[in-house]
Amino acid sequence: MDQENNSLLNKLKQLFIGNARNISDSSLFQHTTLISFLAWVGLGADSLSSSCYGPPEAFIILKHHHYLGPIVAIMSSLTIYIICSGYNLIIDLFPNGGGGYFVAGRLLSPKLGMISGCALILDYILTITISIASGTDALFSLLPANYSGIKLPFSFATIIFFILINLRGAKESINVLLPIFLIFIITHLIAITYAIISHIANFDNIVSEVLSDITTTKSQLGTYGLIFLILKAFSMGAGTFTGIEAVSNGMPVLREPKKATAKKTMAYMAFSLAFMVLGLMISYLLFHVEPAPNKTLNAVLFESVTKEWTVFGPPFVIIILISEACLLFVAAQTGFLDGPRVLGNMATDKWFPTSFAMLSDRLVIQKGIILMGVMSGLIMGISHQSVRFLVILYSINVFITFTLSQLGMSKHWWQNRKAETKWVRKFFINGTCFIVCGFILIMVVVLKFHEGGWITLFITCLFILLALTIKNHYDKISRKLLKLDALVPKAEHEMSKILENINTKRYSFGDFHETNKTAVLFVSGFNGKGISSILYLLKLFDAQFKNIVFVEIGILNTRTLINEEVVHHLDEEVKSDLKHYVHLVNKFGFEGKAIRTLGTDVTIEAMKIASSILEKYPNSIFFGGQILFSEGTIFAKYLHNYEAFSLQKKFYKKGIPFIVLPIELPQVE
Repeated sequence: MDQENNSLLNKLKQLFIGNARNISDSSLFQHTTLISFLAWVGLGADSLSSSCYGPPEAFIILKHHHYLGPIVAIMSSLTIYIICSGYNLIIDLFPNGGGGYFVAGRLLSPKLGMISGCALILDYILTITISIASGTDALFSLLPANYSGIKLPFSFATIIFFILINLRGAKESINVLLPIFLIFIITHLIAITYAIISHIANFDNIVSEVLSDITTTKSQLGTYGLIFLILKAFSMGAGTFTGIEAVSNGMPVLREPKKATAKKTMAYMAFSLAFMVLGLMISYLLFHVEPAPNKTLNAVLFESVTKEWTVFGPPFVIIILISEACLLFVAAQTGFLDGPRVLGNMATDKWFPTSFAMLSDRLVIQKGIILMGVMSGLIMGISHQSVRFLVILYSINVFITFTLSQLGMSKHWWQNRKAETKWVRKFFINGTCFIVCGFILIMVVVLKFHEGGWITLFITCLFILLALTIKNHYDKISRKLLKLDALVPKAEHEMSKILENINTKRYSFGDFHETNKTAVLFVSGFNGKGISSILYLLKLFDAQFKNIVFVEIGILNTRTLINEEVVHHLDEEVKSDLKHYVHLVNKFGFEGKAIRTLGTDVTIEAMKIASSILEKYPNSIFFGGQILFSEGTIFAKYLHNYEAFSLQKKFYKKGIPFIVLPIELPQVE
């Protein structure tokens, strides 16, 4: 029955997610990485989709002073250029991936990096939520009101769809979304170009109206009032700048040469976003667009633009609004691409459970993808997919990350000013970016704090507290493991003592025979845990095993599956570990052998090689050391993987003997 269930589950997995990827495939990194155009689609959709709510929000806040809109648009475009320039320098300094977590963590402090990472994870969760909620609202605005009852189930179904396509892999998910992205770009390019060209003769009037509005507003509100209104509109459209960091975060999925691909992607993103902001804001003015009930400002604009298109007007409006809705869905992809990666990097550094750094056999961060989807669905349900409420939650955290990243870069150039020839230019770029992002962060927090901004800050603080608690637990365990590793230089001495005590019971050892009693010991590095496992094995069985086969599975995770060179380095490291173990037991008359492989899951890889080991060594018993976590049992249950017990359970089902060797950690004073 279990075999039938497993077979059914495997078939469903292959149907929805696909077959496992072959790690030894030489073309793996070509097939799983993205060229700059596809990266623009997958990573740039978040920022580009913000044109559906960023410029409209900034324009609406101006109220009767709409002719100040071009000033806000120019400021926004300049800000896009400044932030992108700042992140281009981050790409240069961190070619293997340098989002807010890495930059703040390495250039400021690990704890500030953790704060930046927590803010970024929550931002990516909200990216998924608000993008799908906004897209659903836009789509259902084309349907009769009686369909509104199924909006929430539709949003949940969309989240599930994104989870499934992302479990297949980044490139596969982007291939699905590519047509949507292209339709959005083409239709908006047509609408904005037509709006500007059809009013090209009126541009002199626009300039004079802008100058007149500046004078009128200044007389009504005063100089400071004029500046405050412009800055308020600029900061309220802050959602326009979200998503720019996605490229530097997403370096691991970019095609080599990564830096060149990233910068080209960043250029695509900057130009397209600036074009949309300027084009839409000017188009609002040219057609004297005003907010209308139950319609987005963009919907009002496109209806005005196509008013004289008697045949093609209505279909074009439907297509362009559907493309906006769909691109908002595409924007959710950024959260699924980069959110699990940030979570995985933080898990590798022990801020979150290490299992979130593990890859599935499709080489994606499966647990991270599922967590992002589940958290997004939870927030969707709690907020009843209220876009207005979600925008308030969404618009703060990304600027926490931006500000800390640019502060870290500014500090770096200042500290290295003697070694860096162009440090003044770089310091100016990152310093300017820090001031701009810090200003936007302060304005958004102040203006939106009582409207729900405090909720974002509260949830972020909970994330930070959780990360600190988890890190504290892992640090305690690490100190104990370091004490256990003190066994490594004393390994020969400890083995001598044990073998002296059981010398009279020892068997005579000769050449290696595959039919002799064989102990197959799973190890993970040449460390105190592995040495303790050997010593326990010898004590337990009085050296009855003539052969000892050491098996180590090099785990590919978010840090090790970067490129072929890093994977090769991991393989060499595993090879070196096993060489030390074999040399150690050979010294004492045992016949040692080594087997190594690379994979994403110890249990899966162990089951793959178990049958071949038994064929070669039929009189084998399998062993694995398991650390005993005597303290913090609640955390231990979720923060540690208990691989030896997982292997024992799997081997038991196959009728293969597997013995768990308990390893007690020493106390730390």
